[in-house]
Parts: sequence; structure tokens; C-alpha cells
Amino acid sequence: MKAWDRSIAVAVVLFVVLGMAGIAAAQSQEGVANMYSDSLQGKKTSSGEPYDKNGLTAAHKKLAYGTKVKVTNVANGKSVVVTVNDRLGKSSPAVIDVTRRAAEELDFVKSGKTKVQLEVVK
Repeated sequence: MKAWDRSIAVAVVLFVVLGMAGIAAAQSQEGVANMYSDSLQGKKTSSGEPYDKNGLTAAHKKLAYGTKVKVTNVANGKSVVVTVNDRLGKSSPAVIDVTRRAAEELDFVKSGKTKVQLEVVK
């Protein structure tokens, strides 16, 4: 095998491995979750659906609408699965905003925010 061929083979392998790592990283994320304000009840989300504080939905910066995400409260281990139907602003420091019901299940209504681990559900 020529040196040039080896270089191309190594580059292809690295591309595939790093690409796979990127896919895995995109499926898991850690950061702060906020609870939506109750004042948004009934207002349209960016997907066009009305916000329902009693539903199990969420806003995320990049995940596609309809994506199911397992959200786990790092402090207490409680988890809930939500469906992305809204978009977070690009400048938001949060990784996700969740409904009041989701925040209740995760046990952070009083504080309004908590550290969470996100995992895309297949």
C-alpha cells in the first residue's frame, strides 16, 4: 500500500470514528432545565401547538420537533420523557425548558430550574 493510500485510509477511519462520537454526543446532553412560565398557557409554541402546562413537552435549541427526550434530574435521579415541540432561544443558557407537569415529576417546581441529563429516546 502506498503512503498516499494509507493516509486516505487513516483519514476515512478517523472521519467515521469522530462522526460516530459526534452522533453519540448529540444523543446525550447535560445542563440546566427551566420550567416554562404558567403565563404561557395556551400560547402557540414554535411548532404551532398551543403550550399546555399539563402536557409532557419541552423546548430545545436543536432537536427536531417530535423528538422524545428522557430528562433526568441530576440531584434526585427522577426522570420523565418529554416530546420536543418548541424551540429555545439561541442565547438561552438552558439546555431544555419543560412544562409544569414535567417539572413536577422531576421535583423542581419550587426552584424553577435544576441540573439535568438529557438522553434522546429511540
